[in-house]
Amino acid sequence: MMHLVLGGARSGKSRYAESLFSRHENSANRTDEKNGAAAVYVATATAGDEEMAARIARHQADRATPSDDGNTIDWTVIEEPRALAATLAALPDGQAVLVDCLTLYLTNWLCADDADGWEREKAALLEEVSKARLSLVMVSNEVGSGIVPLGELSRRFVDEAGWLNQALAQLASQVTLVVAGYPLVVKAQDDSRGSGASHPTENGSRETDMSEEMS
Repeated sequence: MMHLVLGGARSGKSRYAESLFSRHENSANRTDEKNGAAAVYVATATAGDEEMAARIARHQADRATPSDDGNTIDWTVIEEPRALAATLAALPDGQAVLVDCLTLYLTNWLCADDADGWEREKAALLEEVSKARLSLVMVSNEVGSGIVPLGELSRRFVDEAGWLNQALAQLASQVTLVVAGYPLVVKAQDDSRGSGASHPTENGSRETDMSEEMS
């Protein structure tokens, strides 16, 4: 299964995603010989400057802080900025995994200026996620609600992030949007269609039928 957690900057999405693991059977401060580490944290950020290094340090401190129920999650951290598909493929079936975050992963690819490599990596990631063999939570920014950026690279980032989120949302068993620290259900685990009926559009995204939504 895969749970996609979306949210804006400082929305609380990472904290919410981490809290899901305190209730996971593999995360109670133990290592299971069959399933591997109690919980794997795949971090995609790179410390390119002091500000980003401070952000990474803050996330590291947050991971060491007990959750609301008093549990401290036994994370095994893998730092991987670009080869996410291969990283997930190397993990054992049933492994509990948190990926944080997809938009930094995308940024790393765009900054590498390797469009063909990104398309291959994206296809491999979607293929790996579609196997549904991991207990996977993926965090991504919802970046499409603001103004259209002026710069070409920024516009491409918004487009690519939106397409990646749509593709992963189709594969996800659950999608949650975090706003001001509060999780809003976009797609429930028992409803593969999300809110209302939806249909694939030409580019593979899903289009809500508002006539059915309002009926």
